[in-house]
Amino acid sequence: MFKVVIVGRPNVGKSTLFNTLIGEKKAIVERTPGITRDMIEGYLELEENKGVYVLDTGGIDWGGEGFFNKTIIKIVEDALKDADLILFVVDAKQGLTAEDINVAEFLRKKGKKVILVINKVESKKDKDNALDFYSLGFEDIVFISAKNNKNVDQLKKLIKNLAKNALEEIPEEEPVKIAILGRPNVGKSTLINRLLGYERMIVSEIPGTTRDCVDVLLTLPDGRKYLLIDTPGIRRRTKIDERAEKFSVDKALDTIKKVEVVLFIVTAEEGITNQDQRLLRQVQKHCKACIFLINKWDLFDNKREAGNLLLENIKYGIRFMSWMPILTISAKTGRRIKEILPLVDKIYQQYSLRVNTALVNKVLEDLKENYSFNVKGKKVKFYYATQVDIKPPTFVVFTNIDPEELPKNIEKFIKNKFQKNLGFDKVPVKVIFRLRGSD
Repeated sequence: MFKVVIVGRPNVGKSTLFNTLIGEKKAIVERTPGITRDMIEGYLELEENKGVYVLDTGGIDWGGEGFFNKTIIKIVEDALKDADLILFVVDAKQGLTAEDINVAEFLRKKGKKVILVINKVESKKDKDNALDFYSLGFEDIVFISAKNNKNVDQLKKLIKNLAKNALEEIPEEEPVKIAILGRPNVGKSTLINRLLGYERMIVSEIPGTTRDCVDVLLTLPDGRKYLLIDTPGIRRRTKIDERAEKFSVDKALDTIKKVEVVLFIVTAEEGITNQDQRLLRQVQKHCKACIFLINKWDLFDNKREAGNLLLENIKYGIRFMSWMPILTISAKTGRRIKEILPLVDKIYQQYSLRVNTALVNKVLEDLKENYSFNVKGKKVKFYYATQVDIKPPTFVVFTNIDPEELPKNIEKFIKNKFQKNLGFDKVPVKVIFRLRGSD
């Protein structure tokens, strides 16, 4: 697919433009420079169900010598190798800067087609400032305001003309959406790099490296597709100071709602913490399939007894999600990484499974024959059950008791029976109770 890469120095509005082009708020937009560190990917639809692939990159600070800046430049250079078109974004309100000139020189050496996108043109003064950008020598120039969606259609038309016959159908088949979740510095980005087979994410020992939720599409040779979403490491709310990081945390928690599978990572060094349990409660609350990954397991090489002790401690800590599979891995060395995606496939199949109504009611009949429940002296009767949804598998059970009065232990018991007997041993199920005769 025709690939469009958005570049520019920090805080010129690249992420706002990216969001406007793809029609959804995928990249974090915040006035703090340098929010986008990794690449964000999406599709720009230019005809009905046809379009181009768009990548938003981190802002390049040419005067910066820090780790992140050097890494961002490397990632941008890698992205530009496959780029068909570059959107070079500048800021009309600030006018032409030395950094803009440096970025322009950098892009000219790449020999790629460039559209100079002069952003934040919202007044006569902005237009006057924008005239200086003509000195950069680019042929195609567009004045826009991404924030106000001004002249963005003109930019889309220009992209469409340059893409010409290269427009491709936007993939209809939804990939399995997987969120990588955990506290800071547990190896989330390293894991994604391992799964991809190359360094796609910024990896650093500095906690909090990933500040945005970054989508990476992984397509296997057999056609299976996975959308890997790297989320920021989530600290406790009381430890979050930066405004941008609060946005990141909110976005990570919001991501849980949108995915089918969560890869939840802890390290063998720290085991499971109270914060991990709080995060897992969010996964449980939204009934998401989840694999629990214990990273850095190589630390327990030749320490079998200590490893078994940690494993038992972790199993006790996640007993409220006892259905959740556990894998001991090493993202750094690649240990058992190849087992992750096949396990994702297995639990996704369960998560998407729809069970015949007759089988559901057979399990309910067996339950009625072998168990008896009473609520406030009244015998609980279960009349009928049916599956009404998937992802998560959701069942409705009709009973003679007001659902508000049904004890939680009875609800949990039936849910566990459905999980065990209907093929959902590795995923959560949702059970809704209704009073017979009610709507």
